[in-house]
Amino acid sequence: MSENDYRIAVVGNRDAILPFKMLGFDAFSTTKAKEAAAILNDLAEKKYGVIYITEDIAELIPDTIRYFDSVITPAVILIPTHKEGNGLGMARIRENVEKAIGADIL
Repeated sequence: MSENDYRIAVVGNRDAILPFKMLGFDAFSTTKAKEAAAILNDLAEKKYGVIYITEDIAELIPDTIRYFDSVITPAVILIPTHKEGNGLGMARIRENVEKAIGADIL
């Protein structure tokens, strides 16, 4: 793997990440805040370029998510689960679009 090759991972509860594992993503199951933060930090050190994390787990570690918002890689992207979503992922997309183009078009 060259230095420009990045891997993709998904972090969340087991039921939510199982389909991603079947698609070939590296999947890391957790429901605990400390463990989730540790997994994210470990994945960042291992040169993952994109890390998907379920909204329910991201909600447990807001400071860690905020940190990864301030770095270029890895891109940490929130995804909803089969449970009722809290809208955190959509709010982040809206915020990033507004930053990029200067207006909320969503």
